[in-house]
Amino acid sequence: MTIDEKSGATTRREFMQGSLAVAGTLLASQLSGPVASAEAQPKRPNLVFFFGEGQRHNALSIAGNSIVKTPNQDRIAREGIRFQNAFCTNALCAPARATALTGLYSRSTGALSNEHNHVPLPSDIPLFTDLLREAGYEVAILGKIHIRNGVEERYWDYYFGHNSPGNDYANPIFKEGRRGKIGEQKQYFNVYPDDLTVDRALSWLAEDRGDKPFCLLVWFVAPHEPFFRPRRHLDLYADGVIVPKPKTFDDDLKGYPGKPKSFGEAKNKIGTTSSHVAASSLEGLAKNYYAGLVAVDENIGRILQYLELKNILDDTAVVTSSDHGFFLGEWRMFDKRLMHEPSIRVPLAIRYPKRIPSGTVRKEMVIDTDLAPTLLDLAGVTIPGHLQGKSVLPLAKAADPSFRKEWYYEYYEWPNPEGVRPHRGIRTDRYKLIHYVEDNAFELYDLANDPEETNNLFGQPQSAQLQQDLLSRLEKLRAAIPERKVPENLIPAKHPERTGPFEGV
Repeated sequence: MTIDEKSGATTRREFMQGSLAVAGTLLASQLSGPVASAEAQPKRPNLVFFFGEGQRHNALSIAGNSIVKTPNQDRIAREGIRFQNAFCTNALCAPARATALTGLYSRSTGALSNEHNHVPLPSDIPLFTDLLREAGYEVAILGKIHIRNGVEERYWDYYFGHNSPGNDYANPIFKEGRRGKIGEQKQYFNVYPDDLTVDRALSWLAEDRGDKPFCLLVWFVAPHEPFFRPRRHLDLYADGVIVPKPKTFDDDLKGYPGKPKSFGEAKNKIGTTSSHVAASSLEGLAKNYYAGLVAVDENIGRILQYLELKNILDDTAVVTSSDHGFFLGEWRMFDKRLMHEPSIRVPLAIRYPKRIPSGTVRKEMVIDTDLAPTLLDLAGVTIPGHLQGKSVLPLAKAADPSFRKEWYYEYYEWPNPEGVRPHRGIRTDRYKLIHYVEDNAFELYDLANDPEETNNLFGQPQSAQLQQDLLSRLEKLRAAIPERKVPENLIPAKHPERTGPFEGV
C-alpha cells in the first residue's frame, strides 16, 4: 500500500482509515489558536515525556550498570513499570523522533533520515500532542527537537528547542515561542543546554493554567557527540573507574568473522580518525557518555522534585525513554544506525500510580511506534486507527506473551557520515535477520543462544528453513506498512525501496 504526497486521494484515505478527518479540523485550529475547552469530563492526568539522546537500554543503574548512577530514572522505573525489551525501529535521531510523535514507522511518515531538516512532516499526519490539544491539554516541547522543521508549524503553547543533532554545549542556540508562534534563533552563553532546557520547563510548569492538564515534552541533547560534560562533572570517573572492554572490541583485527562486508566497512569506529576526535578511545568515550547521562538524570530529578513539591506527582504520568541506543565499543563501534542490539534497544519506564502498580517489570517486546498510543491512552484520549503501534498500558495489569511476536526495522540514510549501509530486518523474541539491501548480504542470529550476535547463521545448511521463514515474514511485515511516496529530492540517494527485496537468495 502506498501514500502519494502529490495525488494521494484514495490510497491516503485507505492508510488513515478515515481517522484523519479529525486531524483536518485539528490542524486548522493550530493555525487559528487554542482549541475550545473540552466538554466536562473526569480530570485527565498531566503528562511528562522525557526523551533521551542515544541512551542505550542498560545505561541505567536499575538495569545493572555499575558505572552510571541514575537514581531519578531508577525511581520512575521502580515506582512504575519498566520494559526490559524496548526498541526503536530506525536507529537515527530525526526519524525516531518523528515516530515517537506520530506513532508511525519511518516508511509511513516519509521522514527517513536526518536529511531535509527544514521540510515539515506531512500536514495530514497528526502528532499525538495535536490530539491532546484537541482534548483540552496545554502542550509544550523543549530541548533537542531534531524533527522535520522542528515541528515549528504545529501549535505549541510553549516551545523552546533546537532543530539539530547536537548543540553548542558552551553557548547553546534555541528558538522560543508561545501560543503557536515561534521566534528567531537566539544564542545563550555559559550555560549547559539541558540545564537551560529544564530551567525553562520549570518556569512554564509554574505558570497558571487553571484546571487545564498539561503535556510537557523534555527532550535532552546530552550525551550526543562531542559528549561534552557540564562543569560540575568534569572530574567524574577520574578516580580509577574501569570501563570494561566488550568481548567483540578486537573483532576488527580478526576481519569481523561472520560479518558481511557492509558491516565491516562502516566507519563508526572508535580510534584515531580525522572526523570523530571525541571518540578517540573507549575509556574517554564511555566516561564522557556516562557523565552526560548523569547530568540528564539530575535534570529529570529537578522536574520530579517540582511535581512532588506541588503535590501533583501522582496526578502526572511520567514516561522516560530514548530515541535509539548506542554502541559503546562493541565491534569497536560507537554511534548507532545498525540493527544490532546495542543500537536498537532503549530504556522505557512509566510511572503513574493510579493505573500502574509499582515494581512492575515486563519482558514483552515494545517499540517506538507504541509511544504515541500509550501517551494518548494515559490521557484517556481515543487512539486513532491509523497508528501503527499500540498502548503498552494493558501490560501494567498482566503479562501478555502474545503482545508482539515480531517487528520490522529499516534504516535508510545513505550516504551518511558513518558509512552505515541501508538495511532492513525482522526481530522476533528469539531470532534476528538483517538484510543489507545494496549488496544483498545478510546476518541471522539466534539471540537465545547468541545474545552478543557473534555467530552469523545465514547460509549455514542447518539454518536454511529458518532463514527462508524469516525472509518471508520480513517481506510480509514490510508490505503491511503503508509507504508514503515522497518527492525524489527528499529520498536518500541509495533508498532501499529502489532495490528489490531478496535478489539472489
